[in-house]
Amino acid sequence: MTIDLIGPSYPFRGGISHYTTLLFKAVKRKHRTQFYSFKRQYPKLLFPGKTDIDYSDFTLRDDDAQPILDSMNPYTWIKTACRIIADDADITIIPWWIIFWAPHFLTIILIVKLFSHTKILFICHNVVEHESSWVKRMVSRMVLAQGDYFIVHSREEKERLQDLIGDRIIKDTFIPTFDVFNNKVITKEKAKETIDIADERVILFFGFVRKYKGLKYLLEAMPVILQAVSAKLLIAGEFWGDKQQYLDLIESLQIVDHVKIVDAYIPNEDMPAYFYASDIVVLPYTSVTSSGLVQLAYGFNKPVVVSNIGSLSQTVIDKKTGFLVEPGDPRGIADSVIDYYRNYTEEEMTDNIRRENYRFSWDYFVKNIDNILA
Repeated sequence: MTIDLIGPSYPFRGGISHYTTLLFKAVKRKHRTQFYSFKRQYPKLLFPGKTDIDYSDFTLRDDDAQPILDSMNPYTWIKTACRIIADDADITIIPWWIIFWAPHFLTIILIVKLFSHTKILFICHNVVEHESSWVKRMVSRMVLAQGDYFIVHSREEKERLQDLIGDRIIKDTFIPTFDVFNNKVITKEKAKETIDIADERVILFFGFVRKYKGLKYLLEAMPVILQAVSAKLLIAGEFWGDKQQYLDLIESLQIVDHVKIVDAYIPNEDMPAYFYASDIVVLPYTSVTSSGLVQLAYGFNKPVVVSNIGSLSQTVIDKKTGFLVEPGDPRGIADSVIDYYRNYTEEEMTDNIRRENYRFSWDYFVKNIDNILA
């Protein structure tokens, strides 16, 4: 089978870039595959963070990726479509997560469908993006209606996609693991020394800080946690939005001495220190479709506390590989963290995570792609 893949890769940072690169590496082990990656992603004016470029020393890249697609140059959209037509691809895989890419992908798809037999497989990270509106839903419907096959990462997203475009061939499957970043084993003591934390217990919140990620509720849980156990909350990730509201909340809750903030994109090579220094990872999202951060935590064999929504509820086995809590519930977060420290050992949950990891392999994911196309 000939497969073409479109999506971001190095030098761009973030979960979608990592996902498409790892997907390419996995698919090309089994199929003849071309990867048309991005030459330019977002204009600086539209990107909410400091930069979308990955300046890590350890980069997740593949030399076979072909950086062609420039978001601001329509000629490159047509060029990409022509490459797919020339490849005589059976399937073209396109990630979908934000309507910014609607004109680019729609142009490519319409040209490809006009001049070739290739089928379109959308991998929907978000059927409709987090900060949604009727306009975004309309644009999403317009683009996704061109797809022949779909992969989503939660039952809720499957239902949302069916509501948007009707009955289609849709596969609901897990996000594969991001264990590629667990490339060096260090002791907990060395990891804490590296990030300058001396506390015995460390709770990790990792990744971009955005409103829907619910950091507010984790902060509100900390006073209850601290009544039961001594711990440090490590917040590692770039703030997208009003950072001061979180600083004010930390001050008002009187937990300043128990919170460490690293307001920056964490380079790939530094990830091991943050995860090895931590005991448990908390994802208190108020809304989510899917999240690679659970798989990143699992890649370091770390248990998680997650909101019982979206793909999170399907990925975590309650009280085995982590804990499920209701979204927006500080007390539930606190009770879960306390329960972990009082009643479980890191080795116990680590063993459970290792036993479940077969479900999250990239080869298993490619098998799901093959099955949906069969």
